[in-house]
Amino acid sequence: MHQPRRRDRRLARRAPSEPAQREAFRLTAGADVVLVGYFSAKQKDFEALMASAATELAAHGARVVVQIVQRRGVSDGGVQKMGLPYSSRTLLSYGKVREVAQACDQVKADAVIFVATLTERQQRTLTNMFGRPAVSLADILSAD
Repeated sequence: MHQPRRRDRRLARRAPSEPAQREAFRLTAGADVVLVGYFSAKQKDFEALMASAATELAAHGARVVVQIVQRRGVSDGGVQKMGLPYSSRTLLSYGKVREVAQACDQVKADAVIFVATLTERQQRTLTNMFGRPAVSLADILSAD
């Protein structure tokens, strides 16, 4: 004889019927932030994009204390993977995540701002890993 079907396990896997609303992060004036950029090797103007992002944050009252860049396709991975994130959970490689976390702890940053857009899962995972809010620049600019 076979065992009866277990339906209670499937209920836990279902998505909530109502989509969760992402709480907007408010950047306070004078906040120390770490700015993180993720760029493929094809983007040659990444330094200008980082400078532009730092200027935007300064206009919103934040102080960029550290800038960290992750380049994809420079050392390994090949041309086919240049546009893809290193990790779907964190966007960055795990070594770079550790580097960002150490920088945040050293300068006692209030938040980590990513130039690239983060998914809700990435935002939640990185916030837990860093111990401080991790948000994308687009979220901050759209909150105002």
